[in-house]
Amino acid sequence: MNKENIKKVVLAYSGGLDTSIIIPWLKENYNNCEVIAVSGNVGQADELDGLEEKAIATGASKLYVLDLTEEYVDDFIMPCVKAGAVYEEYLLGTSHARPCIAKGLVEIAVKEGADAIAHGCTGKGNDQVRFELAVKHFAPNMPIIAPWREWDIKSRDEEIAYAEEKGIPLKINRETNYSKDKNLWHLSHEGLDLEDTGNEPQYEKPGFLEMGVSPIMAPDEPTYVTLDFEKGIPTALDGEKMSAKEIILALNDIGGKNGIGLLDIVENRLVGMKCRGVYETPGGAILYKAHSVLETLCLDKMTMHEKQKLSITFAELVYNGQWFTPLREALSAFVDKTQEKVTGKVKLKLYKGNMINAGVWSPYSLYSEEIATFGESDYDQKDSAGFINLYGLPIKVQAIVDGRK
Repeated sequence: MNKENIKKVVLAYSGGLDTSIIIPWLKENYNNCEVIAVSGNVGQADELDGLEEKAIATGASKLYVLDLTEEYVDDFIMPCVKAGAVYEEYLLGTSHARPCIAKGLVEIAVKEGADAIAHGCTGKGNDQVRFELAVKHFAPNMPIIAPWREWDIKSRDEEIAYAEEKGIPLKINRETNYSKDKNLWHLSHEGLDLEDTGNEPQYEKPGFLEMGVSPIMAPDEPTYVTLDFEKGIPTALDGEKMSAKEIILALNDIGGKNGIGLLDIVENRLVGMKCRGVYETPGGAILYKAHSVLETLCLDKMTMHEKQKLSITFAELVYNGQWFTPLREALSAFVDKTQEKVTGKVKLKLYKGNMINAGVWSPYSLYSEEIATFGESDYDQKDSAGFINLYGLPIKVQAIVDGRK
């Protein structure tokens, strides 16, 4: 990439520490280029407040705020929920947001005739891969600028010092400088005391959790929720018809108050290192649980087991930034086929971080009380003898052969 050819750059902009200092850095290091900031609204709420004023003040020529919330839920979150995609217990909150944002980023870059796209991802993380693979899918010849792979800044403390030098206002300081990512699905926390895996997360410390409370501080009485699904998609909460986005937002509130969806894990990053993260996913955890419970009624044994195997591959593809690939699309087609009769109602009891089954119903239920009952039924128990004889025949033959030897 010839820096002399870079006159206009579209920057993935969040207003956080990294992207705040990237605007002046780009202008200093790329010919005083025009910087157009683009923020993808995937539900980060108050983090968007004052963003345009801040972007312009730090040197951007303009800011686009793209409302991607509906697209994010319908086209990225729901396929993962239907697939039951979980990466090492992690519900993919950052992973499936990145391709959605990157898609919007490329659209603006093309519209503006940009010479390059820039992002604030570090060289240690997964997000650089997720952003750049999506950009390569939609704009294969677009140059990508990743300042963390170029500049001399080595740490977040040095970033703060650079911001102070440039007079860039920050909402954080060195003591509260967790690396966070927030959207309508989750909130992640990394860094500071969490880098020592021997430290317990400060769940009870005021201000640490943002989407809910510690289970210790949750109500002493349980909360019941009922979710309706049609073909694997949530359609109603407690009998009220809602969009999937509205249901997630409502469940975030309900789940957060009951201490649901906290996860503290050391995960295996794509780039080879292990990292420790604390995640808040209150509504998502409830949705995954309810969907899984409904599938126990609606899916036959072999389909369920094969789907569980492929859900690992699906999650790895999403985590590794390979959303826009033929394999992910093929797996989604398989998942959609499995969901054709995943329709019904699930009731859960939420209590101090726990999600307890409280009832499940479906017009496509494969469960038959008449067959499974311990009471009298038409099931002929004598049939099992022939089944066992045939099923156990290889074991019997092997034992006979071994006995002869």
